[in-house]
Amino acid sequence: MSYKEQIDLNRVPQHVAIIMDGNGRWAKQRGHERSFGHQAGAETVHIIAEEAARMGVKYLTLYTFSTENWNRPETEISALMGLLFDSIEEETFMKNNISFRVIGDIAKLPANVQTRLNCCIEHTSANTGMCLVLALSYSSRWELTEATRQIAEEVKNGILSPEQIDDRTISRHLATNFMPDPDLLIRTGGEIRLSNYLLWQCAYSELYFCDTYWPDFHEEEFCRAICDYQKRERRFGKTSEQIS
Repeated sequence: MSYKEQIDLNRVPQHVAIIMDGNGRWAKQRGHERSFGHQAGAETVHIIAEEAARMGVKYLTLYTFSTENWNRPETEISALMGLLFDSIEEETFMKNNISFRVIGDIAKLPANVQTRLNCCIEHTSANTGMCLVLALSYSSRWELTEATRQIAEEVKNGILSPEQIDDRTISRHLATNFMPDPDLLIRTGGEIRLSNYLLWQCAYSELYFCDTYWPDFHEEEFCRAICDYQKRERRFGKTSEQIS
C-alpha cells in the first residue's frame, strides 16, 4: 500500500512548513550548475503545493530565500530572483483555489519581483482553499528583531505597558500572525537543523528530516512525511493519559 493510500484525511496537519534543501547538491551530482537544481526545485514546489491542497492542508509555508542567502554569489542570487519571477504561476493557484502570501524583508527584493509578488497576492486573495506562503528574505532573527522593535515603539508611545507583554503579544507582531503555528516541519536534503526558520512558531511542531533532495521530493515522499506525522502523539507538555 502506498503512503498516499495510508493517509487519514481527517487528521491532516493544518499547517505544514518546509525547508526545501538540496537543490545545489542534486544538480552537482548530475554535473550541472546549481541554477539547474533551483529550476528543478521550482517544479517540485508546484507538485507539492497541488498535492497539499488536494489533501486538505490549510497552510503550506516554504523557506524559499533566507536573509543569509544574500551572502551567496551575485550570479546565483540573480538567477534565483529571475527564477522566482518566472515561476509564480497564478494559473496554478487559481485552478487549485490557492491563495498566496509572502513573509520576510520584501523591500530587499528587486522591484520587478516585488510587483509580481504583490499582483499574485492581490489576484488570489479571494481564493478559499490552501494558503501558500513563501518565506522570502526571511529569518527568525530578523522577524523577532522586527517584532521587538514594534513592541518597544508601542511601549514608548504608551499604547502598551511592559506588564502587558506576553507570548501572545509577540505572536501578534510576527510576520506569521495571520496563520496558526506549523503542525509539521519538513526538511529535505539530509541536514538536521532549523536554519533560522520559524523558530518561535515551531516550539511544538513535529519535525521530519529526510535525505531526499528537494527536486526529488514528490507526492509519495510528501505523503510519507504526513504518514509519519500521523503516527506521532502530540502532547504539548501533557501526559499521554491527559490527552487520551
